[in-house]
Amino acid sequence: MDLLTPDIGLLFWQLVVFLLLFFLLSRFAWKPITQSLKEREHDIQSALDMAEKTRVEMAKLQADNQKLLAEARAERDAILRGAKETADRVVAEAQNRATEESKRIAEKAREELQSERQAMVAQVKREVIDLSLDIAERVLRKELSDKKSQEELVKSLVAESRLN
Repeated sequence: MDLLTPDIGLLFWQLVVFLLLFFLLSRFAWKPITQSLKEREHDIQSALDMAEKTRVEMAKLQADNQKLLAEARAERDAILRGAKETADRVVAEAQNRATEESKRIAEKAREELQSERQAMVAQVKREVIDLSLDIAERVLRKELSDKKSQEELVKSLVAESRLN
């Protein structure tokens, strides 16, 4: 039963040991423990803050990347439109030049044909004239041997010349 009802001396020494232990622990153990807990809490909070900051920066970078991608697509589309317009313009200019060149060549060919045709008509006329003169000369030699036939020929020529 002594164990259940301790002695006053024992209680005193237990109280002294407890207070000494409490003083030593509070002085040397609890202070470093609480300080290390505060440091750990601070480190965890810093890590959480950095994670939040990183998440915000990543969202901003992703938005910037989307914006840059949209700008790049718009620039690509503008370049493609410009290239298509340039190609269409070059094709149209080439077609216009080809059309003008073909018209010029056709006109030149027509002029050359007209010139050759006129030259041929002039040559045919000269040949007809030469042939006519040759025939007329032969006919006249034969017919002018007689005076009566000469008068008839002159009359008929005068009559024909008045009709034309």
